[in-house]
Amino acid sequence: MLREKKENQWKRISLTTLLTGLVSLSVLMTLTILLIASYQSKKQSLIDTTLTLNYTSAVKMSETIDSLFKSMRSSLRYSASTLSNMNSMNTDEIDSNLELLRHSSHYFNSIVVVDETGIVRNVSPKSLGIVGQYIKTEEAKAALVSKKPYISKPYITAKSKRLIVFMSEPIYDMKGRYRGYIGGSIYIHEKNILNMIFGSNPTDKLGSYFYIVSSNGQLLFYPDKNQLGKDISADQVVQKLIQGQSGHEQMVNLKGEALLSGYIKVPENGWGVVVASPVNVVYEQLIDYIKSLLLYILPPFVLLMLVVIVLARQLAKPFVSLANLVSKISREKVELPERKHHWNREADLLTKAISYALMDIKKKTDQLTHDAMSDPLTGLANRRTLEAIMHKWIEDQTSFSIIIMDIDRFKTINDTYGHQAGDKVLKHFSKIITSSVRPGDVCCRFGGEEFIALISHAAVEEAYLVAERIRNRLEKGANPVGKPITVSLGIAHYSLHSDSPEGLIHLADQALYKAKKSGRNQTIVAEMRKGG
Repeated sequence: MLREKKENQWKRISLTTLLTGLVSLSVLMTLTILLIASYQSKKQSLIDTTLTLNYTSAVKMSETIDSLFKSMRSSLRYSASTLSNMNSMNTDEIDSNLELLRHSSHYFNSIVVVDETGIVRNVSPKSLGIVGQYIKTEEAKAALVSKKPYISKPYITAKSKRLIVFMSEPIYDMKGRYRGYIGGSIYIHEKNILNMIFGSNPTDKLGSYFYIVSSNGQLLFYPDKNQLGKDISADQVVQKLIQGQSGHEQMVNLKGEALLSGYIKVPENGWGVVVASPVNVVYEQLIDYIKSLLLYILPPFVLLMLVVIVLARQLAKPFVSLANLVSKISREKVELPERKHHWNREADLLTKAISYALMDIKKKTDQLTHDAMSDPLTGLANRRTLEAIMHKWIEDQTSFSIIIMDIDRFKTINDTYGHQAGDKVLKHFSKIITSSVRPGDVCCRFGGEEFIALISHAAVEEAYLVAERIRNRLEKGANPVGKPITVSLGIAHYSLHSDSPEGLIHLADQALYKAKKSGRNQTIVAEMRKGG
């Protein structure tokens, strides 16, 4: 009987342990639910955002290609109109026009004039040596027979083994008689404006990349140069492009990789543009997010657990005292202690502790959201914040100028002094930018060594002065590497140059590219838009 009582006593759970366990379990379950909900929400948000961004990027690239080919078509059409009386023009004059067309736009690597019999009349460059010969390729013959504007599918030439796209415009004389055509060849993988824009095909920090396929599924641009020209028409995305579809979704490529792809067809030439991001990149970001979340949550959580244990002991203390008192009553005379009102107070403290934990979790989550809107290295606004502000200012009809800045030869700094020195240069430059603008202006790290400043209520002339101030301070001031560092800058103005954020960034970036091409360390304002 005595043994039975002892076993029953061992099976009983103390009030302190019970309260500590219940409260701890509640906090753990709350934390787990919050983490799971946060994980799922963040996962879906990242996937949706990545798909949307990839599709938007694909649309922009498609529009660029479409615009380029329309411009190419327009230049050929204009040249065809000038050659309507080519029989009365001398050879040197026609050759001069072809050279001018080829060098002024960099649209075509070679240009040819073929008469109605299929004989090559003129060619640029002359080194091709085909003047007086009959056209040989099926594409050239198809252009001659069609007597209409023509664009070929990409094909590989038999002699030079080049991957080529051929465009042509028919030539009609003043009486409407067909006199042949003028055609331009685009060497896909050689220097021309198309290759300059898409040939580098970089992969960003998140592993996203793009590729371009022809209307029959042939790779024209791709990060791995060894894959160029390969037929990937069996790919799920490419099949949808061939069927004329566009959109964004998660798919598996021919290598078995799960990708988040945005894709669209180019109307002018039937090519397809695909921007893809590996799905595992999203999960890597999720893991980093959860790690960061736990890093912020664990310290207050540990503190909370200590408080819970103390509160549980304090809550159980009167019951323990009462149990001791009852056990003594049967054996000795004791004085009853003064009754204390503790129930509401202890419950209130526990409620406040839980509330504190939840408020702290929200505070840390808000902090994480804030961090997601800022560049971790320089502390400047990131690209997402920049785009939101530009949309807001444009929506409010706020006049502003945009300055895009790119540190000259930054790769050389990293290669020479190391990436830590490169990071110091980026921080140094960000301080120069922020100190050179007004408090109401916005400074952003756009990516890598590229920065953007939004100067509100500033005309182009004012923005130019700000840009020059930044450039001079960087060039002439002290810096982390001890040697002169320069920056190239491009400027565009809303609404003088464009009415959209994308257009402003594009025009300012073109001006920046012109500054780079013109020798670097200078500020160039974007060209006025037509009709402006």
